[in-house]
Amino acid sequence: MQITVHRGPELWREPRSMAAATYNLARTLQRRSANGVAFVPIRSLQVLAIVDRDEFVFVDSQQRALALLAWERLRPDHRTGLDQAVDFEAVGYGEPARDAMRRLPREFHEALHAVAQRSRGDQPATLLHLPVRGEGRGRGS
Repeated sequence: MQITVHRGPELWREPRSMAAATYNLARTLQRRSANGVAFVPIRSLQVLAIVDRDEFVFVDSQQRALALLAWERLRPDHRTGLDQAVDFEAVGYGEPARDAMRRLPREFHEALHAVAQRSRGDQPATLLHLPVRGEGRGRGS
């Protein structure tokens, strides 16, 4: 899937942080995708999250070609453990961005979790043959 997203004038920018579980799950889904981009519908907000290597962009379903919000300058390297929050800058482009930002952290995490649950069966299974103790060795060795 290819989507072209345009950004209007930046209305505001502010430092934020996201929960480690949200960041880690977003990165897991992004890396599992065939093209390195994960699309996460957030139905409760009528927003589509686009997760790529550099940023998370949130697009309003009413204006699909325009970014509503972006989470930029993600700084996972500033944390000392995988269980610590990740700092970023939230950038608002549309009028409803500020309202969406209030609900987005929780709703985004829930949407990521839902996508992860649906895509678990997509991975091919591998059967490993583990030798029985003593198999492959002669008796008495």
